[in-house]
Amino acid sequence: MPVLSLAHFTVVEADPITLIEAAQAGGYDAIGLRIVPPFPTDHVFPVIGDPNLIRSIKRRLAETAIRVLDVEAIWLTAESDVAALEPALDTAVELGARYVIVVGNDPDRGRLAGNLSRLCAAASLREVRVMLEFIPYSHIRSLAQAVALLGDVEPANAGVLVDALHLSRSGGSPADLAQYDPALFSYMHLCDAPAIPPGPEGVRPEAREGRLYPGEGGLWLADFIRAFPRDTPIAIEAPSAHRAGLPPAERASLAASGTRRLLRELIAR
Repeated sequence: MPVLSLAHFTVVEADPITLIEAAQAGGYDAIGLRIVPPFPTDHVFPVIGDPNLIRSIKRRLAETAIRVLDVEAIWLTAESDVAALEPALDTAVELGARYVIVVGNDPDRGRLAGNLSRLCAAASLREVRVMLEFIPYSHIRSLAQAVALLGDVEPANAGVLVDALHLSRSGGSPADLAQYDPALFSYMHLCDAPAIPPGPEGVRPEAREGRLYPGEGGLWLADFIRAFPRDTPIAIEAPSAHRAGLPPAERASLAASGTRRLLRELIAR
């Protein structure tokens, strides 16, 4: 079985300690920790600059043998100040994260490329890999656009994070990954959804609160997993308003169980 990571967005209201414990309950190997709000109105627990909380997180990670796969989610916008984001990178290093998730959401391509270049350089100095995630309702909407932006920036160490839902809703398919160097794809985001996408106005709400757990929908998840190198880590990102009343540990366990069933079916083929 590949490494399984519980993305914070799956249980977004969970504080970092509860997130770790939910991952432990679900048999995960790692977590993705949200320490930067994607939008100013989004809530995140104030990990950055809180040494007591950081110590508590590190202690609980050690006790559970869970590790931090990535931190998120830096949305580069017209207002972004890369220097102000460096404490997030320092926190990633302190927590042992290997990756930081970045989204391009600036309509000015030159400014976006410049900020991404500076952020990649700062991350590379800290041996953290930037993973550029394309999102259909951002300004970098597709796999091709993400790869093209990295081609413009030519960072020393960056990759592309492919989310199954975003690949589907941007008009892509698993076959698209074969066009690119597999080294770009350090890990994947996995969830499920109906095969037929919502209308344009429904894409963002679906991504933020309407996902299904792997195996519950109609996406081509078997083909998606096979499109990556064998044993590529899987981060389960499946926020579901329908299940918001369940405890984080139960949601984490349900999402992991569906993923493991899917992986067992792939192995058996």
